[in-house]
Amino acid sequence: MNLIKFLQATFVLFMSVWHISSAFVISRHPPQTLIRILAASDTTSTDADEIIARRIVVTGDVQGGYYRSCVRNEAGRFRRLVGNMTPVDEKSREAEIYVEGKRRMVEGFVRWCRKSNVGLSQIIQVKEVKEEEPTGLYEDFYMQS
Repeated sequence: MNLIKFLQATFVLFMSVWHISSAFVISRHPPQTLIRILAASDTTSTDADEIIARRIVVTGDVQGGYYRSCVRNEAGRFRRLVGNMTPVDEKSREAEIYVEGKRRMVEGFVRWCRKSNVGLSQIIQVKEVKEEEPTGLYEDFYMQS
């Protein structure tokens, strides 16, 4: 067991030394070019302050006033998102939540919705999350009645 830990520690040390030494390699490109090359190669980078929109379809016990007020507080007050929540369709027990705001806030709100542990005995599921273009039509988070 100690041999495995020793080998793991040696590997981590070797990789960190190699990473640090590779950072000091002299390049023939000016720094601005390297920054552009690195930015273009990183396709997963996203701007956390970019304004995005999502339409979230939730199903389950969403007709209660408690869940709706929790959604309003989480989206509007805590995360400063704008948008609305539609009334619940009685047959399908579904509602749509449209939010727009900064990417990190919207993605955090979607994660909050997926947790579905709001209330004491309510069962809520996220059925679908759709990407939308931000409209800019909302000033606050509203509940449609």
